[in-house]
Amino acid sequence: MNTLVEKTVIMDNQAIKRALTRIAHEIIEKNKGISDIILVGIRTRGVPLAEQLALEIEKIEGIRLPVGILDITLYRDDLSTLSYQPIVHQTEIPTDVNGKKVVLVDDVLYTGRTVRAALDALMDIGRPTSIQLAVLVDRGHRELPIRADYVGKNVPTSSREVVSVQLMAIDKIEKVVIKEFKEQEKG
Repeated sequence: MNTLVEKTVIMDNQAIKRALTRIAHEIIEKNKGISDIILVGIRTRGVPLAEQLALEIEKIEGIRLPVGILDITLYRDDLSTLSYQPIVHQTEIPTDVNGKKVVLVDDVLYTGRTVRAALDALMDIGRPTSIQLAVLVDRGHRELPIRADYVGKNVPTSSREVVSVQLMAIDKIEKVVIKEFKEQEKG
């Protein structure tokens, strides 16, 4: 039987804070300010990351950006393999996305399938001027031609590893760890 065990901490709470501060500056710079920008967190851990980015941008620009929550459950291409009764949460976008610059925020970019589902969900809501992607960790192994515009940390991983983002708002601890499947010895 395989067990998932913590291998190494790749970001502590200070590294996460520094990465989010840098991403906030990059968002402002790339968009030449913050007009018409909406931050949209992909449920679950993309939401507190989007909130933290909004706070960082507010410290810099003095204006609070709207933050939305996107639930992609029904847009996933692996829905039938997840569970018979998927739990669907509400999508909450505080303002019209038409004509706006949307920055999707997620914790880990891996195969690209979550982002593809988020793009589908977002396009069903409206037609933004542009959609950008901000992720805390890009671990590679893409299956779709998707890349992030803003990356906190690039972490090459093996397929046996799992990148686990733990955030204060959800997990009561803030760190990013690599976990690995280890075969448990029979006793």
